[in-house]
Amino acid sequence: MECSKCHKKAITYIRYNGQYLCKEHFIEFVERRIKKEIRKQGLPKGTIAIALSGGKDSTTTAYMLHKIIKEQRERKIVAITVDEGIKGYRDKTIKSAKKFCEEHEIEHHIISFKDVIGYTMDEISKIRGDLAECTYCGVFRRYALNKAARELNAKAIALGHNLDDVSQTILMNFIRNDLRRLARMAPHKKVQPNLIPRILPLIEIPEKETTLYAYLKGFDITHGACPYSIRAMRGSYKKIIFMLEKNHPGTRHAILHSYYEIQDFLENKFPPAKLQPCKICGEPSSQPICMVCQLKEKLKN
Repeated sequence: MECSKCHKKAITYIRYNGQYLCKEHFIEFVERRIKKEIRKQGLPKGTIAIALSGGKDSTTTAYMLHKIIKEQRERKIVAITVDEGIKGYRDKTIKSAKKFCEEHEIEHHIISFKDVIGYTMDEISKIRGDLAECTYCGVFRRYALNKAARELNAKAIALGHNLDDVSQTILMNFIRNDLRRLARMAPHKKVQPNLIPRILPLIEIPEKETTLYAYLKGFDITHGACPYSIRAMRGSYKKIIFMLEKNHPGTRHAILHSYYEIQDFLENKFPPAKLQPCKICGEPSSQPICMVCQLKEKLKN
């Protein structure tokens, strides 16, 4: 098939808008929407931290922000990689992240669970009790990322969450009736003391498109899923979204845009919690003892 915009051979078909695209027009199609989203969400002046795992999504995010910001004097980017301590998985992605940052001359920082939490994820898996690894990992990773970004005086953290990730999160929170969590979902409009706001440049880009984009750009990325994700509930929602999108193209975008329609209502009904220093670690928390310290105490028992 020919590209819908020229006479070159198409490399992909975008089912939700009916376009066949060649390599050049596909890259343009992806980059144009990422740039539009970055303008929409806004980039504060100063340091922008990128949560760089070494996978396709975070690498694409880092590449696009580097492309946009590299000539700007009022902004700079740094990359932060969180090393959870998962042998055979995270050690490989860290190599990819290091290589990318070296090639693009991006300042790169690595923060490990072992240093800031006292345990690796592999150690946590053996003593986790009744909670899945992802429960610990999600809380500890957000803590480590915020800590590192704050120490670097970052004004925002860019995450590589794509359209599939976000639509899964929206559906998951609706089904759980956790509207309070939905109201706090990134990208963040309000800045909480000592919490670095998140932005999501890939929020409108499906996972399949970031995969193809990363391949076409020649990024040396690591493939494969976290070995602990098999026990994550998110896998069930991923299958649901996949089937809905397969049978009804555009479902993921519809879920996201439905969220946008009620976002202001959610933010008004569930305003940001008043934060206080955790009695144990001093980090900002909506509770007297933060979730990080609660989970660390659970691991001791």
